[in-house]
Amino acid sequence: MSKKRIGIFVIAYNAVNKLDWTLDRIPQEVWDKVDEVFLFDDCSTDNTYYAAIGYKHAKTVEKLTIHRNAKNLRYGGNQKAGYEYAIARGLDIVVMLHADGQYAPEALPQLLAPLEADEADMVFGSRMADGGDPLAGGMPKYKFIGNKILTWLENRITGMRLSEFHSGYRLYSCAALKQVPFRQNSNEWHFDTDILIQFHEAGLRICERPIPTYYGDEICHVNGMFYAFNCVKAALTYRLHKAKLMYEPKYDTDGEHYTYKRDDPYSSHSQILEWIERERPDEVLEVGTATGYLSAEMTKRGCVVTGVESDPEMAQIAQKHCRRMIVGDAEQLDFSSLGKYDAIVLGDVVEHLRNPQQFLKRMAQQLKPGGKVLMSLPNVANIWVRLNLLFGRFNYSRVGILDETHLRFFTLASSKRIANDSGLDVLSTSVTPIPLPLILPATSKGRILSFLHMMNWGLARLRKTLFGYQFILVCQPKA
Repeated sequence: MSKKRIGIFVIAYNAVNKLDWTLDRIPQEVWDKVDEVFLFDDCSTDNTYYAAIGYKHAKTVEKLTIHRNAKNLRYGGNQKAGYEYAIARGLDIVVMLHADGQYAPEALPQLLAPLEADEADMVFGSRMADGGDPLAGGMPKYKFIGNKILTWLENRITGMRLSEFHSGYRLYSCAALKQVPFRQNSNEWHFDTDILIQFHEAGLRICERPIPTYYGDEICHVNGMFYAFNCVKAALTYRLHKAKLMYEPKYDTDGEHYTYKRDDPYSSHSQILEWIERERPDEVLEVGTATGYLSAEMTKRGCVVTGVESDPEMAQIAQKHCRRMIVGDAEQLDFSSLGKYDAIVLGDVVEHLRNPQQFLKRMAQQLKPGGKVLMSLPNVANIWVRLNLLFGRFNYSRVGILDETHLRFFTLASSKRIANDSGLDVLSTSVTPIPLPLILPATSKGRILSFLHMMNWGLARLRKTLFGYQFILVCQPKA
């Protein structure tokens, strides 16, 4: 295994009285292995910058470089500058070490080990992990209780299982940092929460290690209530982003548009599959297969599936689930030579079409006698969209009702109208609720939350136009 290039990023603000003490505590074995220790002073109002220069010359530390930001970037902004510097320097690992010594430099050998062994993408020094004793280290009891409560809440919201969210002792693989949009994070203290969520969402490996706690006479620059509010807000924003109810670019780490909604019994996919099981069509045309998650389930239920997909890479994955796969723009393809079908499935397709009416007319011609068209369409009049409009927001997203690739928007009335105008009779209309399992994954498991989701579905059925997330129309050609 090749030797890793390691840098220690000393994040500094008004730490003149603690800086020497902190740097002296870095173990010699760590000094020997690191390429650079770089200090970024965030326009301190004391003499931190000059103290760092004095330390470098007094102790002849060639590996120590000192930088002063042209303006105060705040805690998160200073981190961005430090990580950009580490990446530009070609480092493999970057350690963030607070200049006030609150996070023990003595623990660096143990914290570096997982990254050096390629066993983690991020190492998180936790004061709350088994083996730590924060109260014995001087953490005030109110901070201990607040940390516990806030971490519990953030874990519940995000689906993570960390012993704490709020330690500032972080070590990163620079290759992993390049995979997340950390530059879009807050410049404030909850940058640390943003980047934890990003690593989690990107599927990167987060490794917790216990660290000792040091609380002394250092000045706390954090407004606790404001910080807690922003941390919870970040976690809730992430959940809404995951639920496709809003779009937050900083949490878009994979660019994924569509997934199989397997964990939601009321989703469009689940309801389409229920119809397939009930009606047992022999031959099915699915337009917009994506990677074939729905095609695979229909094949398992005895259908012979022909798939159409515009993305060649997705089509290649879906191919194994289809008898035949056609790659191309569905609006440009000639379907007349494909034969007739018992069912045509248009799941999340119609809203992407330039001329949906003409396309639906063509689909009607591809049905066998008694054949049906199933299509799901998003409800632009959903309560979430209405509330956003009330506050002047109409934000496009990568997925969901306001997907940036949607060319058409539908209400229940306009959904039925376009079907009728295309020569189709609407036989039935069902609805999907706001996808709570994407907001709170436990809704598909826990009894109480499952009950809440059932109530959510009940509201959607009661008031389709207000609480419905998608409409599912079953249609047949007019006689």
